[in-house]
Amino acid sequence: MTKALTVAGLSRRHGAVQAVDGIAFEIAVGEVFGLLGANGAGKTTIIECVLGLVRPDAGSIHICGVDARADVQAARAKTGAVLQATELPDKITPREALEVFGAFYSQPLNSDALLDRFGLREKQDAAYESLSGGQKQRLALALVFVGDPQLLVLDEPTAGLDIQMRRELHDHIRDMKAAGRAVLLATHDMDEAAQLCDRIAVIAGGKIVAMGAPAELIGGSGHTLEDVILKLTGGVR
Repeated sequence: MTKALTVAGLSRRHGAVQAVDGIAFEIAVGEVFGLLGANGAGKTTIIECVLGLVRPDAGSIHICGVDARADVQAARAKTGAVLQATELPDKITPREALEVFGAFYSQPLNSDALLDRFGLREKQDAAYESLSGGQKQRLALALVFVGDPQLLVLDEPTAGLDIQMRRELHDHIRDMKAAGRAVLLATHDMDEAAQLCDRIAVIAGGKIVAMGAPAELIGGSGHTLEDVILKLTGGVR
């Protein structure tokens, strides 16, 4: 099966803290893969390394066959990301933002189609500072899709969202999967992981302590995914 992302032997220290320690996993084309763990477990550091925002101390990262450490720009061209904090200039409008981001890609998706898809048509000429929190999140998602990425990387994407926006985001993730794209989803929301992910890597102390499909992790224990994860991570939420 074709791999959208291959990570091997990934390690990274932050000062005296071993944030990531020998992480290895693969994501197939058309797969939603979850990184599940408590805050501080190492999920965000893994994502920062994958995106080339932080240089790992050791290990390899390949995105759609591209060595992401050797050719950061080529790897980024195949990737879209929503990080925990996404901010834009106060006066930029959604349409302007889509056009600016689209200029970085050889074949960007149509801005009008993205405005409609993410419910921003009525706000296309409004200043970013005037948008609601939900509208800003919709714009952040639209900007991810403008380059038609092969790999979508999401770091706690539903944090702070209302129920309707969470459902919309989940639908977009399912659409990406159906279109043959790969998704790397970092979350501490166990229900979200169980609903969306084909496989999950449970992270604790910078290491993968378990990996498999949600049903495999639960097995025949009769417990919920939350029970299993809490046991694997020492009861830390």
